[in-house]
Amino acid sequence: MPLVILLVPVAVVGLVVGSYLNVVVHRLPRGLSTVSPGSSCPACGAAIRAFDNIPVLSYFWLRGRCRSCAAPISVRYPLVELATAILFVACVSVFGWRLQAAVAALFSSLILALALIDLEHMLLPDKLTLPGIGLGLLLQPWIDGVSLLDAVVGALIGAGSLILLINVWYWLREQEGMGLGDVNLMALIGAFLGWKGALLALFGGALAGALVGISLIAARRLGFTSKLPFGTFLAVGALLALFSRGRLVDAYLSLL
Repeated sequence: MPLVILLVPVAVVGLVVGSYLNVVVHRLPRGLSTVSPGSSCPACGAAIRAFDNIPVLSYFWLRGRCRSCAAPISVRYPLVELATAILFVACVSVFGWRLQAAVAALFSSLILALALIDLEHMLLPDKLTLPGIGLGLLLQPWIDGVSLLDAVVGALIGAGSLILLINVWYWLREQEGMGLGDVNLMALIGAFLGWKGALLALFGGALAGALVGISLIAARRLGFTSKLPFGTFLAVGALLALFSRGRLVDAYLSLL
């Protein structure tokens, strides 16, 4: 059977999970349940009917507006659903039809939700990061190339490296540059990807943050003292580390 046909159900699952991630991103930072009540319009509070809650399709069917009050629906909703579907397909394509692909999809979902929450609220909720650390350690038997020891060391190195950066920044600038949420996120990344993945995520996140920050400063949209959602950039580095499967770190170490 052609691979494209086999990946269709994977993409559909990704769309459904992405729809739930939208709920998590909207409700969790506001202290609301992500399960009950059902989906509703943020503007008027009207319950969203089942046929108006089909991932991606409903957005275009409704022309991007609530059926009840005609308030605009953020384009973020279909984009998150599509992004999750793409990540799920990528996980199966890279890791094959194995449990590791499911673990990678879970990790990607956590990372995507945290990135979006940090982007909007400058917040990385403990309700996602702390259970994520535990899941990363628990699921190690199904992650190739990372032992339980690697995961523990990765969590410690990930958290420790960021704590060191926080203290150095405070010593240099006498102000907080990052919070404990970023520390927990790095521990989560290390728990899933080991110490190599944690270091690559940190390097990739710092590089992405620097490039975006410099670009925004050059465009006069940010000042030198403005803050950026570093967790969002760490998420970019984490996905890079996940799909490179440690090869970038190994290639760099081979040069030493």
